[in-house]
Amino acid sequence: MNSEEYQGVFKVAVLNGDGVGPEVTAQARRVLDVAFALAERDVAFREYPFGGSAIEEYGVPFPDATRVGCLEASAVLLGAVGGPRWDEVPPEVRPERGLLQLRQAAGTFANLRPAVQFEALVGSSTLKPDVVRGVDLLVVRELTGGVYFGPSRRYELDGVETAENVMRYSENEIIRIARVAFEAAQRRRGRVVSVDKANVLEVSRFWREVVTALHSAEYRDVNLTHAYVDSTAMMLVRDPASFDVILAPNMFGDILSDIAGALQGSLGMLPSASVGGRVPIYEPVHGSAPDIAGTGRANPCGAILSAAMLLEDAGIPRIAGRVRLAVAKALSDGFLTDDIARGASGVSTRGAADRIIHHLRHGVVADPVTRP
Repeated sequence: MNSEEYQGVFKVAVLNGDGVGPEVTAQARRVLDVAFALAERDVAFREYPFGGSAIEEYGVPFPDATRVGCLEASAVLLGAVGGPRWDEVPPEVRPERGLLQLRQAAGTFANLRPAVQFEALVGSSTLKPDVVRGVDLLVVRELTGGVYFGPSRRYELDGVETAENVMRYSENEIIRIARVAFEAAQRRRGRVVSVDKANVLEVSRFWREVVTALHSAEYRDVNLTHAYVDSTAMMLVRDPASFDVILAPNMFGDILSDIAGALQGSLGMLPSASVGGRVPIYEPVHGSAPDIAGTGRANPCGAILSAAMLLEDAGIPRIAGRVRLAVAKALSDGFLTDDIARGASGVSTRGAADRIIHHLRHGVVADPVTRP
């Protein structure tokens, strides 16, 4: 497709990534092809090297051509990156560094990680069915600040080798991510839990002050509570259905959203969207799972549900709802991959996607879906 043909369509930059990334991303692309056709919208995909595979070819995880392609796109569809093969490369060129560079280039400061418990998977969780049934929460994670992006160094202190990372947030960074959480809550059930460690960290005390002030000034219709990250982790396991929206700094949100994956029985079920900047990024939460790469056993649902979030932002929420309904029906039909099959023999990655696409093509029309 030449540049002129690429105009006027929804443009998706595809970064397949490493491990199972190419496998699950391929199935998400298939779903998007069907979804855009149902919506009578044009979509175009372009693949770019990224992560470990880009290191092998270009020596860096986020080549310049990939950067340009992503910034020219309407959205980025991303697979998982990394693996043991690149564990010993210098930190500045590890696959995960490319992920941080992508987020910075796209300006995506807010990561949205919904966790919705499908009835068919109530028994797949390690928690009791009555604990996980009805879970429908959203983790709003700040994505471009905090300890992951603060100054870091290694040095000698009093003759002892020492390392440090700095957790840093500005008022503006806190305000913009808090707005995302409050406005998401207004579309959902109207409750936000803001997570911090204000009993120990100065940056957390500042976070709490800024969030409280913004709430008082502009979002009094939302119920706001504050909670320490350790108690939030405990409550996610003890009473996850009590949560609506969880607002968290980068590191805390990273950890808490993985706990949310355990509620559904597998990280393979969790989608995410990174938004707020120039180009949104959609990716499953799971890692590259190199131990099962190439076996056709990876769970495509996280990638497919990420595609549903893309469809929301593309302005076709009714089709996004049909995708989610198709996933639910496929799971109810027993089309479960190994990670959620509860000891039974699971279906293949493509087999699960085939069933989802079948229901997407032939299932009932869903009402518009407003989450995350």
